[in-house]
Parts: sequence; structure tokens; C-alpha cells
Amino acid sequence: MYTGNELREMFLKFFESKGHKRLPSASLIPKDDPTLLLTVAGMVPFKPYFMRKVEPPFPRATTAQKCVRTPDLENVGVTARHHTFFEMLGNFSFGDYFKSEVIPWAWEYVTEVLKIPVNQLWITVHPEDEDARQLWLEKAGVQPERILNDPENLWAAGPVGPCGYCSEIYVDLGIERGCGKPDCAVGCDCDRFLEIWNLVFMQYNRDENGMLTPLPKQNIDTGMGLERIAAVMQGAETNFDTDLFRPIIDKVAEIAGVQYHVEAKTDIALKVVADHTRAVSFMLSDGIRPGRDGRGYVLRRILRRAIRYARLLGIDKPFLEPVFRIIQRDYAHHYPELKENENFILNHLRLEEKNFQATLEQGTLMIQEKVKSLQEAVENILSGADAFNLYETYGFPVELTEEILAEQGLSVDMAGYEIAAEEHRRLAKEQSQQMRAVQESPAIAAKAKALGTTSFDGYDVLGENVKIEALFVNGEAVTEAAEGDEVLCFLSQTPFYAESGGQVADLGILRTVRAEAQLLEVKKGVTGTYYHKLLVTQGILHTGEMVEALVDQEARKATARHHSATHLLQAALRSVLGEHVQQAGSLVTPEHLRFDFTHFHAMTENEIQRVEDQLNQAILGNLSVSTAQMGIEEAKGSGATALFGEKYGDVVRVVSMGDYSKELCGGTHARATGDIGLVKILSEGGIGAGLRRIEAVAGLASLDYTRKLDAERLELAQLLKAQPADLTKRVQGLVTQVHDLEKELQQQTAKMAKYEVEGLMQRVKEVEGVAVIAAAVQASDMDALRNMADMLRDKLKSGVIILGAPVEGKVNWVTLVNPTGLSGLHAGQIIKEVAKITGGGGGGRPDMAQAGGKDPAKLGEALDQVPRIIQSFLRK
Repeated sequence: MYTGNELREMFLKFFESKGHKRLPSASLIPKDDPTLLLTVAGMVPFKPYFMRKVEPPFPRATTAQKCVRTPDLENVGVTARHHTFFEMLGNFSFGDYFKSEVIPWAWEYVTEVLKIPVNQLWITVHPEDEDARQLWLEKAGVQPERILNDPENLWAAGPVGPCGYCSEIYVDLGIERGCGKPDCAVGCDCDRFLEIWNLVFMQYNRDENGMLTPLPKQNIDTGMGLERIAAVMQGAETNFDTDLFRPIIDKVAEIAGVQYHVEAKTDIALKVVADHTRAVSFMLSDGIRPGRDGRGYVLRRILRRAIRYARLLGIDKPFLEPVFRIIQRDYAHHYPELKENENFILNHLRLEEKNFQATLEQGTLMIQEKVKSLQEAVENILSGADAFNLYETYGFPVELTEEILAEQGLSVDMAGYEIAAEEHRRLAKEQSQQMRAVQESPAIAAKAKALGTTSFDGYDVLGENVKIEALFVNGEAVTEAAEGDEVLCFLSQTPFYAESGGQVADLGILRTVRAEAQLLEVKKGVTGTYYHKLLVTQGILHTGEMVEALVDQEARKATARHHSATHLLQAALRSVLGEHVQQAGSLVTPEHLRFDFTHFHAMTENEIQRVEDQLNQAILGNLSVSTAQMGIEEAKGSGATALFGEKYGDVVRVVSMGDYSKELCGGTHARATGDIGLVKILSEGGIGAGLRRIEAVAGLASLDYTRKLDAERLELAQLLKAQPADLTKRVQGLVTQVHDLEKELQQQTAKMAKYEVEGLMQRVKEVEGVAVIAAAVQASDMDALRNMADMLRDKLKSGVIILGAPVEGKVNWVTLVNPTGLSGLHAGQIIKEVAKITGGGGGGRPDMAQAGGKDPAKLGEALDQVPRIIQSFLRK
């Protein structure tokens, strides 16, 4: 029996023997592909090659690719094969070989390497793909009756992009795995016939309108799910019963104190926790962070689903770390990022687990309030909209909602829940489609491909003569651009840095004797071509003419100072806070720097000062800044720090600042750290779970900052009529004076409130035997209003108190019912009706409630209606 690890290696070695280049898995974050949140198939990293946006550096490749798909999340654990994370084994041809090679190779691998009996194999082809049918017959020797038509054999990785006919290989797992129907065959919904390999003959590009256009060259993309082939080769009933999952499931079962394969409900929960924890571990290992939208939301949703199912198993303590350790142990030899990024993974697992446990506790309290409301209204079904709101807004799972309600003899309107969930999915899908990047025009794409990589000379020169290779206005090629035109320009080479790695693009101009254009933006395309966006400010630019390209030197130098400062800042942060600190994004401009990093607590003032001291000491050391080109493995071996989650090429640029800092970086930098000047940290704060942000200024920008501080200090001294050196003492005196005045004001306010309470006690009325005080009062805010109501309650031993106070064009309302439940009255229900008259609303507990109103002019009218409102409740 082959293990999952052995099957992965066997596949890769087989295709290496067929001349394929073995590549490591790409990140789960698709590179330069705005149409996908996550890598969903083995071919995704190669889409630019298939579409020939970039010329492939090798003709054929083979990979074991990490993938995540979530459309069928609710099926995970229920079916034998659904997963969120899975590994896709694949072999790829980029215009090299096609059907006549891949079909016999696939048959050879399945029958001679895996040795699956021929009489268990079935093939499907598209009805219009006669070429594939003949190749299966003639080159592979498959019997005609075992080749079936399937009109759905047209495959694509997404709604747009490369696609083509495909041919699938199925394994018959035996009649005992079938549904028992006489017509059970390939395509049946039962588990008997299992698809193990899909050979995609990539021939077309599908646009947003569904139009198929032939690709420049024919390509091959195949996908074999490792989990599926492991189940076949290990004779496992489900993918979860293979060695890829069983150690994880067994660990979860151990923590929960349950057994696998004893109870169906328990088995589903064990599978979900194992699958989801594996997915989350790999997503975190690629630098995806839990968040409120995009791929971060996908990660958080999967993670919370794992915690929820663990709760259903009876696990009410932290469990993710020991489960992750099993995943790390079994997978890190092939996916080293599980080990390299261990601290990042564990910190996020711990934080999310802690936060969601708190959410579950909060949600339980909210459910109890819902239960009470249902019982008071003599209802037994919670609306689907309410149940979905609990899930979507607060992260409270509907299964737990059902479980808690069932204990009270109540239920959830699941049909309504599904309607609300479907509407949410529909809106999310529409938003996702709207967010897709606008594709560049075919003319621009074709020209970029023809030009290829633009030579960037800006490391060495800040001005040079270059040739205008092409001009485009509104996506159309033009031969000239006149004053006032906004134009996209391709140059033969460029001194302008393109926006990349957090560094903004250069500023500058293009000019000839008779024309000049302002540089608005520079970006680098997937082909390596630099896109220059220009505004022609004088004369006419012509395609093919030579122009002088001049970088704004002062802006470049200021940007370089800030960029070099971020390298020193990261080194200082790791020194002060620990090696777990990793860069999570940055922005460097001529004016300031912004640096995001992983850390799970707010920095203390002492830590900030130590970081600031260290990086400024490195600046004073005037360390030499040097760059070197080297292989990626050599760079990592030398101790160079890489940006977490970023994928680099085989050759990288390493920027060193003495022995203090060494990072992989393509940006522009100061020549020596002394050129940076003073760095001043302006702020440090949280921007998300486990993420912090520092903003700082360097060089002349820090000089401007200190000058502004001096100007503000002098202005403040003049306002306070004090010398600048005495400001602290003067402000302390004013603060003491303000505190004394506030205390005196509070005392006077309390006295006035006491007198007003005495007066209100003279206005008690009876409504059907219940004492009622309803009055307009003066109260500066809701706290003061509540205090006045509390004083009245102390004096009015039994009754209803309703107070309204006009405040800044609105109305504040407070209602008390004392004792609770007096005559069946409910403070929240009373205040809701009273506040409605003033254009507001609110609610609260049976004993105390507060509300707001929009129209103070109707305060008196609302108070006049109080007896009627109370009578209406008393007579129910």
C-alpha cells in the first residue's frame, strides 16, 4: 500500500522522467490574477503561460499544487470526497506536446506505475472531441465500450481565462460501493465510479461573454487529486480514511474523548475539524491572515467552522495547536513553509481561537434573549433572517442556534435561513464580479508581449535618452499625443521606478525640444513591460522619437531614504520584540513611511523608544548600503529576510546595510545609512488581529515634523500666556482647575436634580391603580437622565417612571418599572411606544429601558399619551 507522500513523489518522478521540470507548489494567493481569491487548481499559476502573456521559461512542468475551494463548504465531512484544501498533482505543456503524448502517458502511469487493473478503468471524452477518442483507442489500447461521451467535458479554472475539452479517467470501486440500481454507471451520484484524473486539452480562452477564442498555442493541463488517488490505492472507503487524514482525525478524537467510526454525527464533526484545520494551516503558511473580506474572510470562516464543530464534539478548550502539530509533522517535509512560518501560524490560531470562543459565549447570551422573546410572544420558531443575522454579523453558527433552541422546545425557520443565506451569496457574487480588474485592451497586451521586459536603468541613472516605442489613448494605439492628452507610453528602456514592493513610482518628466509630458504613474506588467502613464503638458509626442526621461531627483532621494529606513526598522523591531516579527506590507513615499508587521500586542512606550534608538544608531553608524544578485536559495542561506507570503524568482536582489540588515528587495535605497537622516516614529497601532502599523518620517520630512512641533509649541505658549519651558507646569495647573470646576459642577447638578426630583414626586398620577410619573426634565446627557430616574425610583417605591429630556435637537428617554413585572408592565415595550411619537425608537429590559427621539417639539405630546399607552398594556 502506497502512502500519500509516496504517491505524490511517484507522480512527480514519473513526469520528470518525461522531460518535465519539477516545480514547488505556488502560493495559495494567486499572483497577478484578480479574477481569483485563491488558487483553485494546479493550472492557476501557469495561466499567463497558457495565454502567452509571458513566454514560458520551460516547455513542460509538473507540480503538486496546494488548492483551496469553498463553494461546497457544507458538504465537507458529509460526502466521501469534498474538501476545502486539497493537493492537485499535474503535468503541463506550454505549447510543447498535446493529446497524442499526454493520453498514452496517463494510461501508462495509471496501469503500469499504479498498476490499477484495466478492467476497473473507464474513460470519458467530449462528444465533439473525436481526436481524443481515437487516441484512447489506438495509442492507449482502451476498449471502445469503455470510452463514454460526456457533454460536460469542457473545463476552465474560472469564469474567464484558458479552457478546453477534457478527458477523464474513472475507477470502478466495485459493485458493493454502488447504489444497487441496474443502470448504475459512470456519472451516477453514488460512490462506485470515482474520477481520479482529468486531462484538459487547453485550446481556448473564454471571455466574460462566454466567447471561446483559440489560444496562440495548444497546451496541456492535467489534474489528479492526491486525496482521491490515495483513497483508491489504500482501499479506503473515503478520502478521510487515508493516511493523509487519519492522524489528524485521530488527534481530534483524542482531544474530544470520542472514537471515529462509531457514530455518524461524530464522524462528520471529526472530518470537518480535520479538513478545516488542515486548510487553515496551509492558508496561514502562505501569509493569508484572518480578516473581514476577501481571502481573509474565507480563512476566518473555515477556521470558525472548525471551532464550532469542535464545540459540537465537546471540545471547549484550545485545541488547534496540537492538531496543527500533526499536520506540520506529516506535511512539512514537502511544504517547508509549515515549519518556516510556525510562529505566525500558531499566533493566529491562538488568537482566532480565543476570540471566537468569546464570540460563542456572547452569541449564547444573545440566543437566550431570543428564546425569552419567543416565549413571551408565545412563538416557537426563530425567523431565518434572525438566525442568519446571528451568523453573519456575530459569527454565531446556525447549528449551535438550532441546538440551543431545541433544548427549549424551539426551532429555526431553516427555509428562511437558506433564503437569507442565498441572498447574501448572490450579493457577494455580484460584488466579486464588480471587483474584477478591468482587462487591458488587446492592442496594449499584444504590444507589451512583443516588447517583453523593459530594461530598468534607474538604479544607476536618473536621466537618459529613450525611444517611445508606442503610445495609446483610451486603449487604442496612436502615432502622436498632443497637449492635454492622457496617454499610456511604452519606452525602449526607463530610469523610472515602477510602483512595487510598497514603494511608490517615481515622479518625473519626458521632454523633447518642442514637447514635454508629466509622469503620472509607472506600473510593471506581467510581461515585465513598464507602463508609463503621462499627461502631455506642452507640444506633441510622437511614436518612434527619442525623448529625454528625467526622474525627479529630490523625490527619488526622499523615497529612498524612507525605503532604507523600513529595512532598519524591521531589523530593530525583530531585535526588540522578537524574531516572530515579519513584514506584512509597507508604503514608502517621499513624504513618509508606513510599515505593517506581525505582532500580537500593542508596543509599550519603552519598546517604541528602544526601536527608534536602535535604528537611529544604525543611521549614525553610516553603514554602507550594498546590493547583490544571487540565487534565491543562496540568498536565504545568507540570512536575507524575505517578505512573508511573497514569491520570488530564481534570481533575487539582496540589499545589505552593513551587518545590521539584509533583505530581498527590488527598491531604490540610500547609498549609506547616514544619508537617511533622523527617523522619527509618529505612531504605532493595531490594524487587525495580530497586525500592527508604524508610521514614521525620515530625513527632511522629519525636520519638517520637528519644525511643526516647535511652531505648535510656540502658538500654545502664546495662547496660555506662558514661556515655552513652562508649558507643562501651566497645563498641569489648568487641568487641576478644570477638575475642581467639574467636581463643583457635578455637586451643583446633583443638588438641582434632587430639588427637581422633589418637585416631580408632587406630580404622581394613578393609571388604573399604578403610580405613574411622566415628565420633561433637564438633563445634559443620558447618564444624568438615568441618575435622575434612579433617585425617583428610590422615593417612588412602586410605579412607572417616564422621563424625557431635550438634548441638542433630539430627545433622550428613560423608563423604569419598579418592582420588575409590576402589573405585567414591561419598560422596553412602554418606551418603544412613547419614543415612537417623537420619531424615535428603542427598547430594553422589563425593569429599565432607554430610547431616543428625533423631534423635541413632540415631547409634550408624547408625555400626554403616557396614560393611554400604559392603559393599553394593562388591559391586554
